[in-house]
Amino acid sequence: MMSETDLKDKRVMVVGLGRCGVSLCKFLSKHGAKVTVSDHKSKAELSNSLEQLGDLLIQYDLGNHTPRLFLEQDLIVLSPGVAPNLKIFEYARSHGVKVTGEFEFASRFIREPVIAITGTNGKSTTTKLIEVMLKESGVNVWMGGNYGIPLVEYLLQPEKSAVVVAEVSSFQLEHVETFTPQNIVFMNLAENHLDRYRSMEEYVNAKRRIFNCTNQATTSILNADDNAVVELARDPSVQRGRIFYFSRKKTLEPQIMNIGGAVCIEKELRVRTGPEIEYFSVKNMKMRGRHSIENVMAATLAAREHGAKHDAVQKVIDSFPGLEHRLEYVRKVGGVEFFNDSKATNVHAVIRALDAFEENVILICGGKDTNLNFEPLRSHIERKVKNLILIGEAKERINRQIGDSSETFLIGTFEEAALIAYQKSRNGDIVLLSPGCSSFDMFDSYEERGDYFKSIVNKFR
Repeated sequence: MMSETDLKDKRVMVVGLGRCGVSLCKFLSKHGAKVTVSDHKSKAELSNSLEQLGDLLIQYDLGNHTPRLFLEQDLIVLSPGVAPNLKIFEYARSHGVKVTGEFEFASRFIREPVIAITGTNGKSTTTKLIEVMLKESGVNVWMGGNYGIPLVEYLLQPEKSAVVVAEVSSFQLEHVETFTPQNIVFMNLAENHLDRYRSMEEYVNAKRRIFNCTNQATTSILNADDNAVVELARDPSVQRGRIFYFSRKKTLEPQIMNIGGAVCIEKELRVRTGPEIEYFSVKNMKMRGRHSIENVMAATLAAREHGAKHDAVQKVIDSFPGLEHRLEYVRKVGGVEFFNDSKATNVHAVIRALDAFEENVILICGGKDTNLNFEPLRSHIERKVKNLILIGEAKERINRQIGDSSETFLIGTFEEAALIAYQKSRNGDIVLLSPGCSSFDMFDSYEERGDYFKSIVNKFR
């Protein structure tokens, strides 16, 4: 744990001047640090960020990274989007300069209990569910992290909350050393970000760091239906605290109810965080997909640990519509339903989306090629997908791997892909945008991609 007074006159470099970098600069400057910003982008490209920093006394190193400046620092703090293995950082470390990440740095100043949600998919929905369940119960809660609000922004709040709910990505976990959440929620684990990591093992090791500082006060909430997560649970660092499992398997009910956790039996959740078993209904849930049940179970366990009331939790289960760009219902045209799942940026997410439908799916897939293996999609496409429409940088490789599993079309533009999907559809069909790839070959974000898809669909007649 650090104190803000420790920053007085410290020479601190912030690398990356996006939203996170701006917030870091504000926090550091507020507490008397001597701040330097380094970013490979030019002053013109960073004009919006620079405007937000106004007249703060900051030294700028823009358009490149000047090695000499890195060696003059007491501490270097990286924004999450900055890869930690660049040679300039190795150079700084070799000269005794400490390099860390924004998430680890900010966590050292937080004294309130933290619920940390990680995994490959379902993080954002589960994070939001926890926040809403707690707020509905009258608990003062702050939510951020990978969800879109940098953790350091919590430190700039005039008032502190009773609990901090933080979505945590593998990028943020790469630097974790002292981060000690009271609750760890681990949703699932599947191949992802292989453009950043050299192997699946390296990705898993980044995720594993969330358990670095568990102790007897830690409660880990783990997916019992995910073999990779169960394997993680055997690690001694996880075993230092309590473990609650959640599962959709009826056969695991006796075991889970004995030690604490949650199980879904048909349309009923059975939840135990204390001496008694509680019951919640999911028959009126608005979110689609079996994976949504997992998100609700994990959120309920975490929220109940921090004072969420039974009636409030049930109200949220009944009313929560889901998040935008996550299996989001767009509209129905001519008997055809359109769904926007632009946030599905890996293969595991596409499988989860397809599991929400029985058959007659026209799937729009593809985007930036991040070297993922699409072969696990084959059986799902063979059973459920009538047309596979491939787009973007990855379309050729996806076609080589699974193009023979359905009638497949390789399309040049995003708009053309949506139009062909509509032309191929018939009454009762589902048109699903679930790319399995990041958006950066065509768009600036998955949000922009999803919004563009919706704008096209809303013009159909």
